[in-house]
Amino acid sequence: MPSRFYGVNMYPRTIYAFYGQVRLLIAKSTVVSLAVLLAINALFLSGCTQPPSNAEFVTSFGSQGSESGQFRYVEDFAFDDKGNVLVTDAINSNVQVFTSNGQFITTFGGRGKHLGNLEKPEGIAIDQKNNIHVADYLSGYINKYSPDYKHLLTYSGYGKEEGQTKETEFMTFHPNGLLYVPEAGNHRISVFDENGKFKFIFGGFGHANGQLNRPEACKHNSKGLLVVADMQNHRIQIFDEKGKFVKTWGKEGSARGEFRKPSGVAIDKDDNIYVAEIGNNRIQKFDKDGSFLYTFGTGGSELGQFGNIHGIAINQEGLLYIADTANNRVQVFKVR
Repeated sequence: MPSRFYGVNMYPRTIYAFYGQVRLLIAKSTVVSLAVLLAINALFLSGCTQPPSNAEFVTSFGSQGSESGQFRYVEDFAFDDKGNVLVTDAINSNVQVFTSNGQFITTFGGRGKHLGNLEKPEGIAIDQKNNIHVADYLSGYINKYSPDYKHLLTYSGYGKEEGQTKETEFMTFHPNGLLYVPEAGNHRISVFDENGKFKFIFGGFGHANGQLNRPEACKHNSKGLLVVADMQNHRIQIFDEKGKFVKTWGKEGSARGEFRKPSGVAIDKDDNIYVAEIGNNRIQKFDKDGSFLYTFGTGGSELGQFGNIHGIAINQEGLLYIADTANNRVQVFKVR
């Protein structure tokens, strides 16, 4: 049968060759009727007209390197008020800004000893005033930048005390104005206001409901509920904005609704939830209640394949941006 590649039909030469041989054998046979030939024709053509895919490949941008538009360890995304996509790179120690179709605009951060420099940026979120907050995995600092990328403030710091952070991951600004920061190193979520003032924490190491084991992402839906990728517990947990446990689903595995190291989380305008998995090299989509809808992706380096997926984000047009980290690129899909 012909293979399907996210909205584009591809017919390998081997398929055509096999089909041609079958037709030739039938044509030479005196005992096979024309009706059989027509039936095989219909069977082949029916495989060529598969229904549209739920995830259609749109574009890919980036390559390995340290120049503008190149990556060495893509982490996470945020969208500004112009629709541009901001991308953190942990090894290049910077944030790069692209148009929605992947055209490079500028970069900021970078390694150094000055205010606003970064060591290993991972999480990124934009507040209600369009200021940009970038969490540094190694230093524990969170840097705040203006919409034109000027450094404004540095807060938090590395540690386990309240107000400190350790191995920060993919964070979110809630409609309540608070920043929710998952800490893989402290197995918790720390919460700050837009001025860097610490508010409260929730979580803590463990496997029970409401406990966490290296949380990788925390994103919110339209109801204000927080969706957390509880990576080493191989599950998704839902909390309210005060950190109260609501529900959970998933266990370790590769079947539908199971996870191996869930990493990035994205939530669309209908509150559907997309989950990236480092261990399974795929994206799963769930409805707002956590019911499985579909999955796409496999391990590899071809377009539509992934390696070591980290952050994901979806814009208002339904374009899903995927940090294809091992392949030093961003892949973009139109999801339905």
